[in-house]
Amino acid sequence: MTIRKVDLNMTEQEKYEIIKKLVETNGNKKRAALKIGCTQRHINRLIQRYKKEGKSAFIHGNHGRKPAHTIEKEKKELIVDFYRTKYYGANFEHFTELLEKYEDVKVSPSVVRSVLMNEQIISPMAHRSTKKKLKKQLKAQKEAASSKKEIEQLQNKILEIEDAHPRRPRCANFGEMIQMDASEHLWFGDKKTQLHIAVDDSTGAIVGAYFDLQETLNGYYNVLSQILKSHGIPYMFFTDRRTVFEYNKKKSPSIEEDTFTQFGYACKQLGIEIETSSIPQAKGRVERIFRTLQSRLIIELRLNGITTIEQANIFLNSYIKEYNDAFALPVNNIKSVFEKQPDDEKINLTLAVLSSRKIDNGHCIRYENKYFKLLDTYGYPVYYYKGTSGMVIKSFNKELYFCVEEKVYVLEEIPTHERKSRNFDFDTPVEKPKKKYIPPMSHPWKQASFEKYMNKQAHRKEKTA
Repeated sequence: MTIRKVDLNMTEQEKYEIIKKLVETNGNKKRAALKIGCTQRHINRLIQRYKKEGKSAFIHGNHGRKPAHTIEKEKKELIVDFYRTKYYGANFEHFTELLEKYEDVKVSPSVVRSVLMNEQIISPMAHRSTKKKLKKQLKAQKEAASSKKEIEQLQNKILEIEDAHPRRPRCANFGEMIQMDASEHLWFGDKKTQLHIAVDDSTGAIVGAYFDLQETLNGYYNVLSQILKSHGIPYMFFTDRRTVFEYNKKKSPSIEEDTFTQFGYACKQLGIEIETSSIPQAKGRVERIFRTLQSRLIIELRLNGITTIEQANIFLNSYIKEYNDAFALPVNNIKSVFEKQPDDEKINLTLAVLSSRKIDNGHCIRYENKYFKLLDTYGYPVYYYKGTSGMVIKSFNKELYFCVEEKVYVLEEIPTHERKSRNFDFDTPVEKPKKKYIPPMSHPWKQASFEKYMNKQAHRKEKTA
């Protein structure tokens, strides 16, 4: 007869010794019940099982048995493989959503975290304590490692990322403060692009987003257009002074490249205040959202086969709605201070790029390396003396106008060659001038107003230099 070895854990061993002593000495059952933490009736059951089965009576019924909720080894390997090859960079909660959405793998975020943490993979959004704990483990493994290759691999894993954005209370009202910024990243394809976003400080909702090749006035104008059309006029923009909102540089060749003046003048006409800060950490809300988007949006763009800016901007329309539904606070109980939404024409004319030009001896102006003539509302050319100064207005939809004092004209490009010959195309009827739409001067395009604003910005630049 072979005697089976019985291994008990610490708790089971303690129960065994108490009951064994109780039986051998015929001791006090009440005292034994207090030590174990059970009733006297349960002590009687343990005594009977001990007399019948001996030491093995104290082994738990589930000892050596896999829990019902344990996932198979193959499934664990599949989760790790998916994360390393297809969904790398996703935070664990997002990864869980992607597994169910695209792979029909249904597991909880806690299971995903446990599986990946066992492989020393942490979430991009991991807490500082989690990073610190993993770093400690990696350092211990590095000290115990023998090969140079293994030491190098472990050293590459030891990274600590600090969250340098201090928290502060949210604004009380929706539209009270909109934080704006752009982030250069490899969002899609093989070339870095700039994602411009605007975030409401009160709700954390993204109220505008646009991709462009560089951090540009066009990018921020598109974001502002989205805000005006979807919500209305906000009270304030909060931006980083180090970005394109900085005052124009000394070597800037033209006023149209001075983004701060152009964007600031548009906001002035809408009654929007602009506050800037030289400390990027002050915009903690928008910086944290960029971290989240770099974890989530990149993967979504990759899975949807996005390779161009045009595709990416179309995709943003639907993705931002999903993002706000998942992460932004509901606006139901938050007061909105957005002013009435302006009509499309006002938006188009307000988000304009303004440039100073002078009429040449051919009664034309040169703009963007092209020559343009001035037309009145009936489509007839208008002539001014050489050297007459005015202001080119390039509207948001790229239409061109020219303002001289109190009058606005349409600009029409002069082609390099005549489209039709006067000497050989005899059958072609002479085209009559067509009427042109010219916006009223109620829009603040007066040259004096813009020049006054430019001088004010130049004075502020000198004070901060």
